[in-house]
Amino acid sequence: PTGRPQRFAPEGGAPAALPALVPAILAGALPQDAGRDAALAGTIDGVHQGILGLPPATQKEVQDLFGLLALAPARRLLTGIEGGWQGARVEAVSAFLQDWRLHRFGLLRSAYHALHDLVLGAWYAQPASWAATGYPGPMKELA
Repeated sequence: PTGRPQRFAPEGGAPAALPALVPAILAGALPQDAGRDAALAGTIDGVHQGILGLPPATQKEVQDLFGLLALAPARRLLTGIEGGWQGARVEAVSAFLQDWRLHRFGLLRSAYHALHDLVLGAWYAQPASWAATGYPGPMKELA
């Protein structure tokens, strides 16, 4: 081994957690119509792409966070989510995120901010989300 951090591997816990985390973080921003699945998939893909753009050491930290969230005992202890991410209610996910946001341990606050920023960055990078904020998109001269 070279000692260099490995690149982020999306299969390392993120696929299970992100479909539960994204709707909780985006609250009412996700469409409730037929476009919801595409918006969710686009945001999850954007999170993966965003992580791959981070320095390798940071990718490793994000990988470790998703690894903890995928591990049942750690997930239950840190989030209170029982039975896996697939059956997690958005209210329960929102509650643990709020807890982490205000937690007395800086590490959990940092984990919250990492998840929050990755999801919001991926969401607002999608042109489909721009209209709701009044953003017309990049100037035509720059596109």
